[in-house]
Amino acid sequence: MNLKSILTLAIAIASFSALAQTHNIKINGNIRMPKDTLVVTQLVASLNQFLIAKEQPNDENNIIVHSENVVTYLLLDEMKGIEKSKELKDDFFYKPYLVNCVKLNDDEYYLQISYIGINNQIPILRASFEIIAHKREDTFLFSSPFLKNTKNWKVETIQNTIFHYQTTINKSKIKEYIKLTSFFDKKLKIENKTISFYCCENIIALQKLIGVQYKLDYNGRAESIWSATDKDNKIIVLGNDNATFSHFDPHDLWHDRLSLVVSRNEVNKPVDEGCAYIYGGSWGLSWQEIFKAFKEQVANNRKTNWKAVKETRLNFKTNGFNNSADYIVNALLVKKIEKEKGFEGVWELLNVGPFETGNEKYYATLEKLTGITKQNYNEKIWELIDNE
Repeated sequence: MNLKSILTLAIAIASFSALAQTHNIKINGNIRMPKDTLVVTQLVASLNQFLIAKEQPNDENNIIVHSENVVTYLLLDEMKGIEKSKELKDDFFYKPYLVNCVKLNDDEYYLQISYIGINNQIPILRASFEIIAHKREDTFLFSSPFLKNTKNWKVETIQNTIFHYQTTINKSKIKEYIKLTSFFDKKLKIENKTISFYCCENIIALQKLIGVQYKLDYNGRAESIWSATDKDNKIIVLGNDNATFSHFDPHDLWHDRLSLVVSRNEVNKPVDEGCAYIYGGSWGLSWQEIFKAFKEQVANNRKTNWKAVKETRLNFKTNGFNNSADYIVNALLVKKIEKEKGFEGVWELLNVGPFETGNEKYYATLEKLTGITKQNYNEKIWELIDNE
């Protein structure tokens, strides 16, 4: 081995050693660990590996139980970067402490890990997580307690959508959801994708299912929706006053279905949002109601330059929430393109790539599909607004 290779290997080993030291679990001396010292050694070593591996892309993590991938992804997403303190500019300010270890059976242990930092001699709790450790020969794999927490829930299955709930479910709302889902899936040519909903009352119940006992980020927050995807399976946990699936947002449903065929980070966001507005309205309002507010608040000024609006965000409000004027413009373009070229044309514009300054790819594709150029864009958008 030459000197350069030796130095490279030494640096890699040193870097891994430093990383391992910053992630190593600290064990509270008062907790009851397993009596078998070999099991303790294996458990701690595996847990330290897991705390490093959690920073990897979820589908590259080989320290988790494969059969529980998608539900564990939800927990991993909450654990990523948990050591960091932006305020103190310290990437490893919060340290992991093992504060509870309970033997569930011969092969499983319940673990509770808290991330705590000390600033000016004052302890700060960043988060506390629950994890299940599964013994596999001389090592351990890990999972979220999600499946254990929901094993007695009721289930309603319609086509490729599975609804999990505790007491009752709104079947009429499910039918409405399935009908709109079928409409979107036909456009997106979605087949063999499974969606699993878990219906919770609020974010408190949602977090408990996943294994997030506490996280500073959500202090005082009442509602949220979390999701994760693994190949053809997607899980959505509703923590927005939706324990009976009494409501859903058609706008967000569009985004959910699109994410099953292409990452939303890869598509053009204004076009994606335009589709969601035209197909599902927003903030509980229909497309017609949203467009009326747009005309009254933004398109009432004939001096508005839509090409400039595309580069610099301009908002208007509905029900106290902000809406981007450019998203409404794109909704009008989606409507025009689909009428003239079918959804295949919309799909082409949707996939010009993420937003970029100048939007050259966007304008080139738009000209190809509609004849609208960067030069006549402002004039043509006003025509669309006036004719809507």
